[in-house]
Amino acid sequence: MTDSTISSKLNALSKSKFRSKFKLTQKDREYIAAKGLETIKDHAFQFINNRVAPAFPKNDGKQTPVKGHPVFIAQHGTATCCRKCIQKWHGIGKGRALDEAEVDFFVALIMGWIERQVDKKEGEAFRQ
Repeated sequence: MTDSTISSKLNALSKSKFRSKFKLTQKDREYIAAKGLETIKDHAFQFINNRVAPAFPKNDGKQTPVKGHPVFIAQHGTATCCRKCIQKWHGIGKGRALDEAEVDFFVALIMGWIERQVDKKEGEAFRQ
């Protein structure tokens, strides 16, 4: 996976009216600043592996909250929140576990989304 692949996918997702509604809150930003991006990345791996990577995830379609952790928000913003969204946006069908490369891609996508959100907010603060 390349940075341009991540960037292209993030650009496509940003054009979705629904996906573009998801934004990090100030509390999310503070959490990221306190924990650091490596810890957030570890959380992303845990959430993807435990909540969406199995062939038949528990409570599929309802397993990812819409608040409470920056990765949850990012999962909705990147369509990695459930297998239906993964199928629609990423072309990976339900009924089979995600492989290591797919998990790695989704984590990179989530982290790219988070980094864009953090950079965007810092840029906005700088311009004011």
